[in-house]
Amino acid sequence: MIKFFEYNWQVRDEWFDWCEQLSADELLKERTGGVGCILNTLFHIIDVEYSWLRGIQGKEDIVFDFAEYNTLSKVKALSDQLRKEIMQFFNTGIGVSRLVQVPWDKNHYSVEDILHHIIAHEIHHIGQLSVWARELGMVPVSAHFIGRKFNEYRN
Repeated sequence: MIKFFEYNWQVRDEWFDWCEQLSADELLKERTGGVGCILNTLFHIIDVEYSWLRGIQGKEDIVFDFAEYNTLSKVKALSDQLRKEIMQFFNTGIGVSRLVQVPWDKNHYSVEDILHHIIAHEIHHIGQLSVWARELGMVPVSAHFIGRKFNEYRN
């Protein structure tokens, strides 16, 4: 399953690079769908991933405020910082069949289902970014899985 996280991280990093060609106004412009704007959508992906993974570990949720991460460089730095912590967690091994409860939901979920949810959530929002790229008359980041090289995030 880590390969899909690596895929999402690669694609996310490519979106960060893609965003370099846009002005700050364009990154923050309200759009239809998604979380409202390109930058907040990237921030939301990172925030949700981190919250669920902390929930799996039984750790308190850390709520990030988009107002504090309202530039591309700040959102990318947050992604890089949290990814290091996430990889430490993945490197310790995960009991995917165990059930967990996260603070914001009364239901119990298997770790495996949560991991699948995190992966699907990012892919969903990356699709939204692709639509917005086309609306801007630009070529979106490739979503192809085949042909990518993995293991760059593993220790």
